Amino acid sequence: MQCKICWSTTKKSITWKILWKYDISYFHCWLCNFLQTEEPYWLEESYSSSMNMEDTGLIARNIYFSKVVSILLVTFFDWSSKYLDYAWWYGIFTRLMRDFWFNFYRDDVYTKNLVARWFEHIPNHKYQAITAFEVFEHLVNPIQDIEKMLSYADTIFFSTELLPRRVPWIHDRRYYGLSHWQHIAFYNEQTFDYIAKKYHYNFYTNWINFHILTKKNINNSFLQWILLLSKILPFELIRLIKKSKTVSDMNFIIDQKHQWPK
Repeated sequence: MQCKICWSTTKKSITWKILWKYDISYFHCWLCNFLQTEEPYWLEESYSSSMNMEDTGLIARNIYFSKVVSILLVTFFDWSSKYLDYAWWYGIFTRLMRDFWFNFYRDDVYTKNLVARWFEHIPNHKYQAITAFEVFEHLVNPIQDIEKMLSYADTIFFSTELLPRRVPWIHDRRYYGLSHWQHIAFYNEQTFDYIAKKYHYNFYTNWINFHILTKKNINNSFLQWILLLSKILPFELIRLIKKSKTVSDMNFIIDQKHQWPK
């Protein structure tokens, strides 16, 4: 089987029964250290619900990443520009970022926009940056999706837990997503270095689960300090500098009442 990142020949690494009926194999790439399943014919069953009931960290992750991205935008980007959240459930992250003042929109064709309904993706718009949290491990054709993301913006903030140099044993339930079988792509730092060089981008990481692909040159030591700061900074300071969009968005939606669904 060919690697979906670099098209090298892969080696079968693990085989496991999923959904109590399908024997599937995982293939590891020797060149870019990418791990992928065989072609995922079971996804329609796995996505019978896009919400995993055991994912108790959904809200916590949204809150954490909203703080991290807020600090990065304040430090390295134009506050007044438009930003896009790519394929992350229900509009929660978009709503959080707008509550921090940032001009965020949402694009997800698989889940319903529940809390940011009037702030959908603007077709053909070039954004300052996009976010793609907990997305990469679900991509059937990673390169195709990455190219789509890069067509939207020159910077991607994203999360996925890095694959260790030694492929984890299959019983690591959380890593492989053994309760829902939606995780089909697993990336190492080497994988993202390959992707960055392929598209002439820079790759930055906290070496755990938060990463950046960007055309910007960022001092890595300063970036790590910023990521640490995001854990301890009282975020009320941002709201003192810039006014939240919570009320202005409410007024905007009220003004659109004639377009509300019947």
